[in-house]
Amino acid sequence: MEKANPLKAGDSAPDFHFEEDGKALTLADLTEPCLLYFYPKDDTPGCTKEACAFRDAWSQFTSAGLRVIGASGDDLASHGKFTKKYGLPFPLIADTDLQVARAYGVYGEKKFMGKTYEGIHRMSFLIGSDGIILKSYPKVKPDRHAAEVLDDLAQLQN
Repeated sequence: MEKANPLKAGDSAPDFHFEEDGKALTLADLTEPCLLYFYPKDDTPGCTKEACAFRDAWSQFTSAGLRVIGASGDDLASHGKFTKKYGLPFPLIADTDLQVARAYGVYGEKKFMGKTYEGIHRMSFLIGSDGIILKSYPKVKPDRHAAEVLDDLAQLQN
């Protein structure tokens, strides 16, 4: 099994594709910084807590000029249900082939309750408008991550 090997601050962020308001976009299309956050699975306790924390701080993210984009291995139908159920105001990438997760180094060996398996690790990347990773978050606490990102963005902008 491969180990997760996440990209770090200073690395070029690999391009990715997502849809927002019916429009197909890529990282290269963005003119503002973004947070690309990876999570294991839609509608599970930790992933829901993290997504809802971003939702609840949404006005702060928009005021700071930071786009938030989530990514997991779930398909578009699952993302649609998750988005609707919790009123998520940001796009989710359906990375069913794990191409984006592997490019960012977040897919790899995981351990849970004595079992070893491969999956997407909960990690995030703060990406500048120039496509360079400003900060990577290899260990994310779902309930504190949104506030952590906002604090880091404020420090980086000063």
